[in-house]
Amino acid sequence: MAKTAVLFLTTGFEEAEALVTVDVLRRGGVSVTTASLTNEIIVTGSHDIAVKADALFEDIKNAAFDAVVLPGGPGTGRYMEHQHLPAYIKKAAGENVLLAAICAAPSVLGGLGLLNGKRATCFPGYEAKLTGAVVTGAAAEEDGRVITGKSAGCVFDFALCVLAYLQGKETSESVKSAMYYKTAAV
Repeated sequence: MAKTAVLFLTTGFEEAEALVTVDVLRRGGVSVTTASLTNEIIVTGSHDIAVKADALFEDIKNAAFDAVVLPGGPGTGRYMEHQHLPAYIKKAAGENVLLAAICAAPSVLGGLGLLNGKRATCFPGYEAKLTGAVVTGAAAEEDGRVITGKSAGCVFDFALCVLAYLQGKETSESVKSAMYYKTAAV
């Protein structure tokens, strides 16, 4: 059975982090649903790129996924402000769902108390918001059912790590090779 992921989009999301992650996961056979946290299907990112989401939050709020993915960007604060998303993420954590966040978005996991004792990374300057985490500064960090990424410049490492978790190392390496990607030097 194909693995599934939901990637949330909110106004001001980092486009590269969202779209590269969706692309890499789909190349590896993961069924990814992009879900808007706004009341609109078109969501505008931090660089004024409008992206059409696959669904609204309301459409997927009761669906089961193998992974929840949060891209970062200036809109990261909107994740915690969303009426239902924090509870959705906590519920997913309790159901053994992979939680993946990159750039500023690991701060959401920290704010929800989901990084206690976990190795994690984030965009420089957000380290204090990773409450309870052991901050590593790596391009991508996996600790149990939590994967974090440092920044847009490290998005391929992050996405390939998520893919390896969901579909296995062999699939991740195959996608990496097909894209001629070399691991980021951080």
